[in-house]
Amino acid sequence: MEYRNLGASGLKVSVLSFGTGTFGGQGPLFSAWGRSGVDEARRLVDICLEAGINLFDTADVYSNGASEEILGAAIKGRRDEVLISTKMSLPTGDGPLDAGSSRHRLLASVESALRRLGTDHIDLLQLHAFDAFTPIEEVLATLDILVRAGKLRYVGVSNFAGWQLMKSLAIADRHSWPRYVAHQIYYSLLGRDYEWELMPLAREEGIGALVWSPLGWGRLTGKIRRGQPLPQNSRLHATAQFGPPVNEERLYAVVDVLDRIAAETGRTVPQIAIAWLLSRPSVSSVIIGARDEAQLRDNLGALGWSLSVDQIKRLDEVSAVMPPYPYYPYRIQAGFARLNPPAV
Repeated sequence: MEYRNLGASGLKVSVLSFGTGTFGGQGPLFSAWGRSGVDEARRLVDICLEAGINLFDTADVYSNGASEEILGAAIKGRRDEVLISTKMSLPTGDGPLDAGSSRHRLLASVESALRRLGTDHIDLLQLHAFDAFTPIEEVLATLDILVRAGKLRYVGVSNFAGWQLMKSLAIADRHSWPRYVAHQIYYSLLGRDYEWELMPLAREEGIGALVWSPLGWGRLTGKIRRGQPLPQNSRLHATAQFGPPVNEERLYAVVDVLDRIAAETGRTVPQIAIAWLLSRPSVSSVIIGARDEAQLRDNLGALGWSLSVDQIKRLDEVSAVMPPYPYYPYRIQAGFARLNPPAV
């Protein structure tokens, strides 16, 4: 296992981390992801620890808190061996206090998460979304209180826009409040929007990317190919509407190249897709999920080898799209690079 610093922090995280969205299986989305109970979760955690994974990611909205509860039970007796990352801010109910990042909500949500996880501290707390109705100063001051109290070790965000993250960092610096060190983001061969603004920001400001859905919302499993119907057991039947949209022709073009590289390397399509991500700038860890042991072991096969320069180039080219304004002007002109070097 390789370990990287989480952004500009001193925290070392494994380049593959384990996402526990498959724990619990409550609700239309998470029941399609997986239904692991405590016994199966404990077995998956065993395999992760044997492979050297030290970071386990969850959230209060995953199966209405059941994911946190099951993760807490699965790591009982070995808390010191793992780093726990959880997220909050998304709605967990219909009441006026059941969403957002207000001081009231964060203080209560952290206490609830600690109880469900069976621990006295969270190693990394990430805000699951930007709360436009709460002043950034209130959010950061509250996180400072929680860090000083020893209940949080590090803080980060997920799914923030560039201006939201940069403004938060500037305010944190102004008041000497804890700085966000992680940004949990969607990034895959089918979704490279992260590269346009958030990756340059991450490199400049020392923000480590934690990548969710590295297989393009389940589309890069090796089971989806041109001219073939969606497999009956694909979770996309139930979850496609919740995930990032993908142009089908682009999907098939990417899969065609992945298939050819799989034949060249003897690796699986998911392993190649994950290995490509591990070569990208600012990526601290790629979050893998698994409904069973076979899926987990296949994803772990992305470690211990590297794609060739030519293979990376082919994947880059087939997955590239023209970025939107204001990122595309003058890009085709030779002099543009003198003013704006590429982030990757």
